[in-house]
Amino acid sequence: MQIKRRDFLKLSMAAGATAVLSSCGGTKEPAMNALAAKGAGGKIGELPGEWKASTCQGCTCWCPVEIFVQDGRAVKVQGNRYSKQNDGKVCPRGHLSLQQVYDPDRVKVPMKRTNPKKGRGIDPGFVPISWDEAFNTIADQMMALRKAGEPEKYMLLRGRYTYMRDLIYDAVTKIFGSPNNISHSSLCAEAENFGAYYTEGIWGYRDYDIDNSKYVLVWGCDPVSSNRMVPAMIKRLGDVLDRATVAVVDPKLNNTGAKAQEWLPLLPGTDGALALAIAHVILSEGLWFKEFVGDFKDGKNLFKVGATVDETAFLEKETHGVVRWWNLAVKDMTPAKAAEITKVPVEQIIRVARGMAAAAPNVAVWMGPGAAMQVRGGYSAMAVNALNGLVGSVDNVGGTLPSNKVPAKKMPELGAYQDDLAKKHSKLKKIDQRGTKAYPALNEGKSGGGSMANNVATGILAADPYDIKVAVGYMNNFVFSCSGAERWEKAMEKIPFFVHITTNAAEMTQYADIVLPGAHAKFEKLCWVKQKQNRYAQCTLLQPVIEPLWQVINDETDFPWMLGEKFAERGFPNLIDYLKKEFKDPETGKMATNAKEFTEYAVKYYTQDMWNGKSKGGDKIAGWEEFKKRGMWNSDAQPYKSRWGGKFGKDVEKDGKKTTTGTVSHKFEFYSETLKKALEGHAGKHKTTVDDILSTCNYIVQGEQAFVPHYEPPFRHGSKEEYPFTFIDYKSRLNHEGRSQNSPWYYEFKHVDPGDVGHQDVLKINPADAGKLGLKDGDAIRVTSVAGSIECTIHLWEGIQPGTVAKAFGQGHWAYGRTASKDFAKGKPRGGNNNTLMPFDTERLSGANVRNGGFTGVKIERL
Repeated sequence: MQIKRRDFLKLSMAAGATAVLSSCGGTKEPAMNALAAKGAGGKIGELPGEWKASTCQGCTCWCPVEIFVQDGRAVKVQGNRYSKQNDGKVCPRGHLSLQQVYDPDRVKVPMKRTNPKKGRGIDPGFVPISWDEAFNTIADQMMALRKAGEPEKYMLLRGRYTYMRDLIYDAVTKIFGSPNNISHSSLCAEAENFGAYYTEGIWGYRDYDIDNSKYVLVWGCDPVSSNRMVPAMIKRLGDVLDRATVAVVDPKLNNTGAKAQEWLPLLPGTDGALALAIAHVILSEGLWFKEFVGDFKDGKNLFKVGATVDETAFLEKETHGVVRWWNLAVKDMTPAKAAEITKVPVEQIIRVARGMAAAAPNVAVWMGPGAAMQVRGGYSAMAVNALNGLVGSVDNVGGTLPSNKVPAKKMPELGAYQDDLAKKHSKLKKIDQRGTKAYPALNEGKSGGGSMANNVATGILAADPYDIKVAVGYMNNFVFSCSGAERWEKAMEKIPFFVHITTNAAEMTQYADIVLPGAHAKFEKLCWVKQKQNRYAQCTLLQPVIEPLWQVINDETDFPWMLGEKFAERGFPNLIDYLKKEFKDPETGKMATNAKEFTEYAVKYYTQDMWNGKSKGGDKIAGWEEFKKRGMWNSDAQPYKSRWGGKFGKDVEKDGKKTTTGTVSHKFEFYSETLKKALEGHAGKHKTTVDDILSTCNYIVQGEQAFVPHYEPPFRHGSKEEYPFTFIDYKSRLNHEGRSQNSPWYYEFKHVDPGDVGHQDVLKINPADAGKLGLKDGDAIRVTSVAGSIECTIHLWEGIQPGTVAKAFGQGHWAYGRTASKDFAKGKPRGGNNNTLMPFDTERLSGANVRNGGFTGVKIERL
């Protein structure tokens, strides 16, 4: 039978009912509501139950959780009692997941496309098929590429992942013979990581010792809503406000800003100017933390407004280049000048700078994506993070910290399982064009070292460096979640064969040729992840705490195993041999005989040192069964000053060559020798100059200033005359990474985001601006940019700068389910997708996708 789009939901309900009937002994109605009554034997809340450990992946906090299961049904979520990261707490996302796992619109059976035409609004004609047919079809399509000698034309697109990612991301792709394992990471915060790496040598997210902070400067994020410490910060914010000063830099009022002592509503994209002005006050008034930075040899402060300082007059301790930074970028950025640029008052800039210095070194400058994910955001990120260096808070009490190590095993080498075709073709250029002249993507100093997920669409559309013929995507929805979303619609139309592993029929699913129902991460998968918060690193398990209602698969383990079996049937056993031989049960030495065994053996392999007594520190866990019951492992507390004494970098030998991990100077760098080396390396690779590279990457800077944090004026799409308002995108505290919009609770509680309204998708505007346009609260509007238009509702709100408008990302789905979309059958969106408005652009030095910094101009019309 063929299934039209309008019949998809009917099929979903029918398949769900069949699954429940077979598993529950003839129940008349599908039990897809976690709180619904179920048979005889007691009311909800009266049945005996059990708390079972798992992990929430609603955001990148990756909180260890416990799920209360009654009569086989998940009914409640709380934080893991053993967690030193979230203290046994969860945020709203943890609870929303109950509606996700029992979502009646989930994909319940494998399906194949019967309509060869692809496009938005085109019925795919999905029909249900068996697992055997699904994997035979996938294997045939992929093996045809190897037979043609072009395995590089296979691509894996990874969205949210666990640390079982190696198996589908690396093993499948590289053993098959393709270089195209593409991660979503550049969509999140690579420019933020750029700022940390090229000052202190960490390409990753910092931890924050909030319990001991005396001053917290939150910059471009909302820690009680997002940015990797959400439950911990929700619990601690009240105590922090009692003993410390909290200041928030954000063009709109957020949750933390509403409670803070200081709100600095700067103009979008002017973060670098504000950071330099704060540095100017600290340096010109002699307030820097001398134990970390050092001092003038004669003790006399030579940092005077506009004055060039002799570098030899200053003796640095743990830092490199503070005087050169002053001379190149800071000396002329006075608070008065920054106030003109940012619209933050002079007296507030001075007050914040002095407050930070007085609290030093117990200061946490908490940098988020808003300060970095801009067209010219790499240097803004460096400038913000440089403030941590000035006040000596790096690796210090109450400051910012790296992470302790999680003693997980590394992925086994796979070279022995690659044939000559795979070895050669897996080293070809990637489809995202990383490392080309225009896209340095300088992850950890390497040209082309970083992912450029949103540029994949560019590569596909241009067939540059080649065309993609077969693609697999999992836990992702780039058609919705990438800026310049319409580019992805066109790109997906162009891929001849696409497989989507997903819980729901998302926008990206509409372009699939094979759809595979994916397990829900928190409730139905066995995997592991690692993260850090509150000075502790963690390893935490995701576990199948309930029996799935439908025949779902674990995307990162079941898919590689089942595909490997089909490859072997076609004379290519390399993948299944790798999975069997390299992931034996650490306790028995047995090889797996099926996907379920393989999943458990692989998780045990990676995590074994945390439960077999071999870990040098952290929790002591007596065996695998105890680890599963606890659900997690905590490290010892991260020590302070672990990188002081010239340990911000380390000389190592790699592949027979000497290189440096971390900073080149081995110190915290205000003048970045590390960035200088990376830029010169990339320029040399393309036989040009650093100045040319920077111009190509849309930066203004030239010369020596390129190696220090400095201010670059914001880059904007759309003239002020035609598009007078600057659009601000931000993330809702209810966003389960864009997957919660089919949950009714999402809309009911939307007002928890400051300025938002329940059951509406609102664009927030300052009342003064609304008055000039003749708009009233609740008016239906059309918002237009150079990239596209959306329709939503206007909401008058004083928590935003005049001249700017803000809207939470999340709504605007035209697929995904009956709640997320206005009319799923006809592909009509509910509200507007911010990524339709925001044009595709990149912070090219890091490879990061741009979504902040005032780069989108919009105009507003009443409907």
